[in-house]
Amino acid sequence: MLDHMLGRSVSPVFVGREEELATLSEAFEEARNGTVTAVLLGGEAGVGKTRLVQRFAEQAAGQSDALVLYGGCVELSTEGLAYAPFTAALRQLVREQGPAKVAALLPEGAERDLARLLPEFGEPSGDGETETGRARLFEQFLTLLERLADTRPTILLIEDIHWADRSSRDLIAFLSRNLRSPQVLILMTYRSDDLHRQHPVRPVLAELSRVNGVLRVDLSRLSRDEVAQQMAGILGTVPEYAKVQKVYDRSEGIPLFVEALLDSGDECAFPASMQDLILGTVERLPEETQRVLRIAAAGGTRVGHALLAAVSGLSDVELEGALRPAIAGNVLQIADNRAYVFRHSLIREAVHEELLPGEHQRLHSRYAEEISRDRRLVPPGRAAVELAHHWYGARNDLWALISAWEAAQKSFHAFAYTEAVPLLERVLTLWDRVPDAAERIGADHAAVLERASEAAHAGGELDRGVKFVKAALAELDETREPDRVAKLIVRWASFKSYKGKMGIVDDLRHALRLVPEPNLARAEIATSMAQHLMLSGEIEEGAALVEEGLSLARELGDRYIEGELLLNLALGHSIAGDTEATLATNLRALELGRQEGSGRLITRAIGNNIDTLNDLGRWEEALALAEEGWLLAKKYGRIRVTGLFILNNMAEILEAIGRWDDAIETIERALNLGPVLRNRKHLLRVRADVALGRGELGLVEAILSETGVLKERPEDFLQDITNSMRLHIGWHLLKGEPDAALAVAERTLARHAQSPKAMLGWRLLALLTTVCDAAEPAAPASARAVRAQ
Repeated sequence: MLDHMLGRSVSPVFVGREEELATLSEAFEEARNGTVTAVLLGGEAGVGKTRLVQRFAEQAAGQSDALVLYGGCVELSTEGLAYAPFTAALRQLVREQGPAKVAALLPEGAERDLARLLPEFGEPSGDGETETGRARLFEQFLTLLERLADTRPTILLIEDIHWADRSSRDLIAFLSRNLRSPQVLILMTYRSDDLHRQHPVRPVLAELSRVNGVLRVDLSRLSRDEVAQQMAGILGTVPEYAKVQKVYDRSEGIPLFVEALLDSGDECAFPASMQDLILGTVERLPEETQRVLRIAAAGGTRVGHALLAAVSGLSDVELEGALRPAIAGNVLQIADNRAYVFRHSLIREAVHEELLPGEHQRLHSRYAEEISRDRRLVPPGRAAVELAHHWYGARNDLWALISAWEAAQKSFHAFAYTEAVPLLERVLTLWDRVPDAAERIGADHAAVLERASEAAHAGGELDRGVKFVKAALAELDETREPDRVAKLIVRWASFKSYKGKMGIVDDLRHALRLVPEPNLARAEIATSMAQHLMLSGEIEEGAALVEEGLSLARELGDRYIEGELLLNLALGHSIAGDTEATLATNLRALELGRQEGSGRLITRAIGNNIDTLNDLGRWEEALALAEEGWLLAKKYGRIRVTGLFILNNMAEILEAIGRWDDAIETIERALNLGPVLRNRKHLLRVRADVALGRGELGLVEAILSETGVLKERPEDFLQDITNSMRLHIGWHLLKGEPDAALAVAERTLARHAQSPKAMLGWRLLALLTTVCDAAEPAAPASARAVRAQ
């Protein structure tokens, strides 16, 4: 109700937490057997503790007819309202059952002890504030829980015990130690980030953790996929990959922050209404601690001790003294190698925003100077990126440009393509501010655009990549620099292909004409063109280009290009149905990829071999290879291109062997990563296969409408044509329209040759047999013609 009044965007879908929910359910079952008495559920503010315990309580009440009593602690200065959670639970019980029925569960006259909590039980006993009176109150509450559990399972849910007053803490400890009757579970939540070292609840938690029958559960932040699911639940549609990434980066997986960012209408803006939650702890720290935190915030989410000491000018002892309250208050945490980490990046950002303009510029300059002086002050491999960040923050255009270019090259070597793109965009932004920019970095403006398009291509950033390619082509003249122009045309053709455009081969023929000489550029273009020809079913022409390219690549000693061409040759074998040759050729390319350390070759070869093993019926090997390939795609920064291709092939196998739930989970995981249009269609086709198998007509129709199958939208690639035809036929059969299914088969078979590849051709043949059998009584001639063909 309160969430609704505040207008918060809460996901109607319960996201993630399956493991934690199962843990609570298991604890409840053990409580019913008398082996578990209490669960302590900890987590940061906003991480979803309340949502989890509410879902658990709903399930317990629905499945086990459990009585759930709710109590919450209230924040009132340093000591909360005495017995607040127990008073709330007792009030609920009286409201539901009446005071007389509750009193009947206790020994005669014992209700007077409960009168200290609720006036409905009459006059309190006279010794209420004494130790004796307190002990009797504790015993009566214990008795009440045990008597309630005699008739039905009972859960006492106490939220926010980090605000519990001393009396409540003592009663919590008493019940947790002494409750031994079956069918009772006490479930308590607390904010782990509020428990500084002197917090009064810390010793209680430590004590209870040693009590038999008390479990402690930590609720972690959501993963990126879970944030995507939460956003989809709130928005009612699958969010764009870029938006998911922004929200995940900003929220760091805390569900409350995800909701707040979506509420703001801007995934980059954090609403002012959340500032108290973020900055409340910081503002209670000593002024000197806050000053040093502002310096640390300029250094980033993670700052090494030596670097912070150098920038702040403090000695080790002075720095440790200033930071100790921040660590005790859980604003900062100590990481590996004597580094300090802000508990959440939003805390760092909020503190950073308090810097005055001059202070901001001066601090970033100090960081850049110290890191330039000694790059060992930051973790290995991070100096270039850190310098780019700090010189830009210091408004030093020259060094910001130089360091961003250097950092981008380092990112390429580390396969961090998504990190390289914004660095190269910064170089482009600063270009006109540095008169001799080309001389400073040893590359012209078009070269920066070419490099940016390469990074965008590897990272699956299509729209940005197209922008870079167009800009570079506008600066180059194909008569003076045909090789560079030809390579850009190839990349543009690849972007167009990913976006589902037609006519790619014509672009590639133009690129090939620009480089008639037998050089490396021609070999590269021949590689791309051969791939498209093979996929289009033009095996003979594609094979000729592969042979030309292999000859050039081997003559020039370019093993990467040789590997790419071998993969295209294997693709031709696959389309032609020569599965053993496909496997052997892919393995040769994979070995070259490993020798060259090429992430693209390795992941592409693995993706192709997953498909080949599926054709051979070696499903277990294929699934194991898919898991390995997915990890390698992450390692090489190729999740959104070859990584999603690998997931698609995994889903195809799972669908083919009947593991449909696993196939759907794999498809949804891939769709949440923002696949390019071509890969999205591949994934949706597999999802449609599952829906056909389950008879989900509406879902099949929706998918086939989105992918253009129902309109028989033209397609270039043979496997797409075959799969679309098969799904179109299956849709008509599911609707009970064998004549219409047969007509689709006739039209498609008349226009296109089909592949003898196992999972394409054989599966289609089986379906066509079914179609002919079903349609033959009404259209015998057509059925016979299709069967003969």
